[in-house]
Amino acid sequence: MTPAKSPQSMKQAQTMKPATAAQKLGVYLPATPESVQAGPVSRVQLNQMFADPPEWLVELRKTGPHPRPVVAHKLGVSNAGLARGEVTEPLTTDEISELLQKPPTWLVRERSTHAEVNEENARVKALKAYKRSQRGEGSARV
Repeated sequence: MTPAKSPQSMKQAQTMKPATAAQKLGVYLPATPESVQAGPVSRVQLNQMFADPPEWLVELRKTGPHPRPVVAHKLGVSNAGLARGEVTEPLTTDEISELLQKPPTWLVRERSTHAEVNEENARVKALKAYKRSQRGEGSARV
């Protein structure tokens, strides 16, 4: 039998590691202020940053450096595609724009691959939805 939670433990703020908070905010942790990197971030603080982003967060989201998932999304490739393209460091918005304006061979190839994978995933999802709908109609006829 588990003991009931005390009122004190229920009032304790939910916190997360700085890396988790940075990931949820979509920013590169080493580029955040020391106050974010130093210790746990509460759920209340995180929600406040979403609702009313501080100037540093607005600027960081605008100019970077951006973490890998954000770079991959902005370039239209997968995280694995970034690795195959040997992009190992975070990129700024200007660096991403430069790559998009003059795409290297690896980027053209990875964007094509990523588009094909997305199309295939959409096709499979539609097929599964169709099969589910057919099963639903079949059982209604009995």
